[in-house]
Order: sequence, then structure tokens, then C-alpha cells
Amino acid sequence: MKRSILFSWLMAMSCGLQAQTQFEIELHNDNKAKVENHPVCIDISSYGKDVKSAKVTVKGVEIPCQLDDMDGDGTYDELFFLTDIEKKSKKTVSISLSDQGAPSAYPPQVYVEMMLTNKKIKESNKQDLYISQLTVDHDVNPYWMIHHHGAAFENDMVGYRIYFDHRQTVDIYGKYRKGLELKETQFYPDKTQKAAGYGDDVLWVGETFGLGTLRGWDGQQPTMIKDVAHRGQRIVARGPLRTVVEVKDEGWKQSAGSTPVDMTTLYMLYAGRRDCRVDVSFSRAVPDLRFATGVINVKNSVEHSDHQGLRGCWGTDWPVSEKDSAGHKRETVGLGICLPQENVSQELPADKNNYPYVVSIPSDHLTYYITFGSDNESFGMHSAKEWFAYLEEWKKSLSLQVDMRLK
Repeated sequence: MKRSILFSWLMAMSCGLQAQTQFEIELHNDNKAKVENHPVCIDISSYGKDVKSAKVTVKGVEIPCQLDDMDGDGTYDELFFLTDIEKKSKKTVSISLSDQGAPSAYPPQVYVEMMLTNKKIKESNKQDLYISQLTVDHDVNPYWMIHHHGAAFENDMVGYRIYFDHRQTVDIYGKYRKGLELKETQFYPDKTQKAAGYGDDVLWVGETFGLGTLRGWDGQQPTMIKDVAHRGQRIVARGPLRTVVEVKDEGWKQSAGSTPVDMTTLYMLYAGRRDCRVDVSFSRAVPDLRFATGVINVKNSVEHSDHQGLRGCWGTDWPVSEKDSAGHKRETVGLGICLPQENVSQELPADKNNYPYVVSIPSDHLTYYITFGSDNESFGMHSAKEWFAYLEEWKKSLSLQVDMRLK
């Protein structure tokens, strides 16, 4: 399911916001299947600092939306909302932008947090030094400075976190029931919360790919993102419908003597979807480089691959190292990654750590998707057969195209 964006032609029609600007768009679904929770993103940067609030309606009924400042310059760049479109149909959406008021406070369907570790507070679920971003120099490892080791984000189905170090691993938080939890558990539920049915970390990642982490490739094996001038994490969008977390590696040298390149990765999680979109961009085209990604080879796991960019596994292991397993139970999870087939240079056989791919990026951009499920879920899949069937349907849904036109 592609993310819809209106760019230059909407910019061309605008010459500054006139108190309130209204327009309509049409979403055309020519597919033989219904498109659900379709992400629609409209570039409103041409209006500058004039946009203060927005309203989106379908047949006169208001639906939730959000305004996001993607580049951090204090100006809203994008209007975002989610909607369903029935098969072989079109939907008209009315949009109003205003230079008055503030974004509406719709009920939150997602959550994201990032915080420094407060050593004065012993409890792992009561930390309070919230931040929005942090950038460190090449010789600083912020892994232990940041609570839960990096930004963490969730919707009511799943939770993710991104390690803030040379690994930049994507790790996961599984749930028993639907709901937002991370504000209360901070990725580390206490005994009382566990007894009450809160979720927990469900995957041990170590130095593996975890869930779809992009790394370097030296021709023989994956390489960590070690040699950087600066690395940073930033919360770009907080909801209520999507979270966006930026991971930035400036001046990355894949190997000694290689030409440095800046890499920016955006992790986008939408309400009501268990998958996460990963947008990677570079400061130049990188046809000279190779990369690696995939999913961890969970112990005792079985694999599924269509050999065209879709790969996953279903398995059971401790979610922490075995020496630290007291108070934990073995967790069963399903993992999945979906890469554009044209970017798959090699699908390598499973090794003891990963189900790996070698990736080529002829341009300066790559978009792919990651997903997971926990066997703990009351609402999810509970066998390899169910999980692999979901992966196949998931890939089909990602391929559905929706055409967006200005009415």
C-alpha cells in the first residue's frame, strides 16, 4: 500500500493562504480489493508558516488528521490522514487549511517517546527526562544515556524501538491486548503491570538484524554503522495517526578510505497497522555501495520466502540473554520484511544469526517495510502457517496503488 503524496501541482495552485483555503481531492482505487487504512500525505509547504490548523471531511463527516513539521523548521510541511477506499471506486475528500487556531486534539491512536536515563529514579517505568532529539559526535555512544536505548513508538497493536548506537537495531514490544502502553511501561513493565496483562520486549536481538535493520556490506558479511561523524535520533511526528522517527548518520564511511555519505532513515508507524514503513535517503546516489538487511534467525524458527523480496520467520526464544532470563518466559514471534525486488542483489541462505539479503541502491533512496506479530496477542496469529499467510496478503496489500487527483 503506497503512501499517497500531492506535491508540485498543489504547490502551483497555492500563492499563500487566504485566511482559509479549501479544496477537494479524489482517491481512485482501481484495484479488485478494498484498500484499508490508506495513508494520505499532502505537501502543504508552499503555504509557509500560514497554516495553523486543518480539517478533513468525507461526505460532511470530519475524520482525524494531523499536521507535521518534517524538517524541524517550525513550519507544517505535510497534512496526513488515513482512510479506506472500496474496491473499484473513488472517494472525494474535502480539505480545509486555516491560518487560525491550532491542530485539533483527536484521540491519540499512536504514541512515541524518547528520554534520557535519570539515574536518580530506580524504576525503569517511571523515567521523566523526556527529549525530542539528540545528536552525538563520532566517539560518543549514547546507548546507555538513553532510556530503553533509543526512541520507542507504538500503536494499539505493536511497539518498536531503535537502538541508538552503531547497530541501530530495530527491536520489538509485543502485546496481549490492543491498546497504548508505552507511556505507562516505558518498554519495561514491572511485575504488577505484567500481571495486569501489559506487553513486554519479546525479542533478543544482540548484533543481528533484529527486524529489518539496514547495515553495510563488505562483500562477505554485514557491517555495523560505526565510522560516522555524527549520529542522531529525532522524533519528527507524534500522532495522533502516525509517528515518525528519524535516524541520521552523517559522514558515514562504510570502509576505510571510502567516500563519506549521509544516511537518513525515517521509521513511520500508522494507526491500525502492525507494519512499519522504512524510508532511507542518502546525500548522493550510492550505486557504488552495497548494504545488508533481513530478519533475525530466531531460535527454532521456520522460514518463509517468495524469493522476490518477501521473507519472514516464526520461532521461539528468550527475549533477553539466557543469563538474564529470570522473570521472563520464552517468546514466540513472527517477523517479516518486504523489499522492492529490484533492490535485492542477493538472497543469502540463513546463517546462525540472520535470514539475510544483500541490497543495492542505484539511486539515493530506498523504501521497504517491516512487520511482526507476537503469539501473546489475543487478536493476532498463532502459528507459522497463519503468519506466513499473513505475510503473503501483506505484500499484496503493499502493492495496491491508489491514484490521488485534485478535484
